[in-house]
Amino acid sequence: MSEAARPVPFQQFVLKVHSRCNLACTYCYVYEGPDQSWRERPVRVAGATMRRTAERIAAHVATHGLRSIRVDLHGGEPLLAGPAPLIAYTQTVRDALPPHSSVAISVQTNGTLLTADILKQLSAAGIVIGLSLDGGSARLNRRRVDHAGRSSWPSVRRAAALLADAPASYGGILCTIDVDTDPGEIYRSLVALGPPSLDFLLPYGNWSEPPPGIGPFAEPACRAARPAPYGRWLAHVFDLWWDAPPSRPPVQVRLFGEIVALLLGAASRSETVGLSPLAVVVIDTDGSLQRLDSLKTAYAGAPDLGMDVFRHDFEDALHHPHTVAAQMRGLPTLCESCRHCPVVGVCGGGRYTDRYVHGSGFDHPSVYCADLEYLIRHISGRLEQTVRSTPVGAALTPGEPPARNGSRRADK
Repeated sequence: MSEAARPVPFQQFVLKVHSRCNLACTYCYVYEGPDQSWRERPVRVAGATMRRTAERIAAHVATHGLRSIRVDLHGGEPLLAGPAPLIAYTQTVRDALPPHSSVAISVQTNGTLLTADILKQLSAAGIVIGLSLDGGSARLNRRRVDHAGRSSWPSVRRAAALLADAPASYGGILCTIDVDTDPGEIYRSLVALGPPSLDFLLPYGNWSEPPPGIGPFAEPACRAARPAPYGRWLAHVFDLWWDAPPSRPPVQVRLFGEIVALLLGAASRSETVGLSPLAVVVIDTDGSLQRLDSLKTAYAGAPDLGMDVFRHDFEDALHHPHTVAAQMRGLPTLCESCRHCPVVGVCGGGRYTDRYVHGSGFDHPSVYCADLEYLIRHISGRLEQTVRSTPVGAALTPGEPPARNGSRRADK
């Protein structure tokens, strides 16, 4: 196997601890999408699965001499399991790792079950907590309701306040974009909650099931004529972020930091943009090994590798054709339209799952092609203006790029 095709070792492990959720978000790709395999998974991860997963992770780390990895505890809603299994899973992984390696552990939660006591327990265990919400008010979180249709906001507001008072344990806020909302209102309301970072997530979709505001598949030549509602939405937020007064340093915004870094010649560490390999694997509550959950939006079984931690190690998963295909993100792997696009070095073709068309697979531009190009050109223009007007030696960006842990983050 050539160096260009050699798989990159997994450095991020998404461990499912609970396969159910106490919310019924209207846009959820897990429970509302074509892949309903969650119904067949164990509700909670078993102790034997935890131990075997930890052993497999440790073996992979040792095989590749990895100095650091990232573990994300996910669901469903992971706090439905209570803090004890999360802490147990964390300790099991740490105990199994070789002495030369370190692990950063986080949990991504909707916040409804977070209490002061749970926060204290997770913090003591060295677990960083990320919060998922759509904005800083009940109205902006209207899509995030429980199974009885009741707003999740009162509980989430309490969780956000608790995390703001525990900055060492606050991993930031993940916000799925609603293109029909006011981007300025969303951004300001989220910043007001005091997170260390924001991550704006494009809704998962594809050309056969396009996101709101995006029409059906069009030929590449028509790209420039297509609207870019998400690109314009994000460009508005970028301007607010970029133009923040020096007296008030802006919160980190991962997508913007990644694009700025790529424009300045750095490598990407995001699934959304760039051409760097994706080094993430998902372990479900039954121990099955999968690609990213976002592939559930394409078709039933799309993430499945047909492997599990009891019968296979991560070397098997790493060399699976699906993993190799997902990691090969260079120009030769993209469709012809993308290969000739002037912003492909930054865009990278967008997320793999967003390129899907029923009947013809993933060999297409992203469903967000026009949006990504609009946003990248907008940021490039703002960056060029800043470079021209900034004295030599002064900072080019309003804040440091998002933290880089040598791995990508799996979005929820």
